[in-house]
Amino acid sequence: MTAADDNIAERLVLGLDSALRTLTGQHQAGRPNPAGDLPEVPVSDGERADVAGMMRVNHAGEVCAQALYEGQALTARDPEVRAALLAAAAEEVDHLAWCRERLDELEDRTSLLNPLWFGASYGLGALTGLLGDRASLGFVEATEDQVCQHLESHLARLPESDHRSRAILAQMRDDERRHGDQALAAGGSEFPRGVKSLMRLVSRVMTETSYRI
Repeated sequence: MTAADDNIAERLVLGLDSALRTLTGQHQAGRPNPAGDLPEVPVSDGERADVAGMMRVNHAGEVCAQALYEGQALTARDPEVRAALLAAAAEEVDHLAWCRERLDELEDRTSLLNPLWFGASYGLGALTGLLGDRASLGFVEATEDQVCQHLESHLARLPESDHRSRAILAQMRDDERRHGDQALAAGGSEFPRGVKSLMRLVSRVMTETSYRI
């Protein structure tokens, strides 16, 4: 076995460890929860169920983000690009933890489809990495652009009184926007509008099923 094979094997082991921690909720946030000491304001049962559905979708999206970044890092060619992808993944861990904490507060659960989302996203990330670092970084920007639009729609939909969920999603949106900008600044190729539209359609499948399942 060559040194390169050893390196790939080590990355695969690390990826498996990340998958287990992501899917079992063992990740710990490195930053304080943006909701902090904001009060929990009572909402109707219908509003609570809707908020829980949105937070379940956002948690599933962060599961996908972890897998995408890990898959891209597996096949990245430039060590600096790989390090940047893993650094972004580490920050996304905060989002995972915050969404899960909010779901616990709402006495609800994460998506039962998370293992499927993780596996599919990891494979897509690895494939994107094989296309080259510029394409891989461009995919990060295109994905984060979709996520920012999605978070904006949830922020508009949340009950005005739900300051805790709102604080979490606002911080996530700011982080995602920064990740996208950094990917382009690092040399990513901006994807055409048509490709982004196709990505939006695929994303809709995940969001609509994760909201319910």
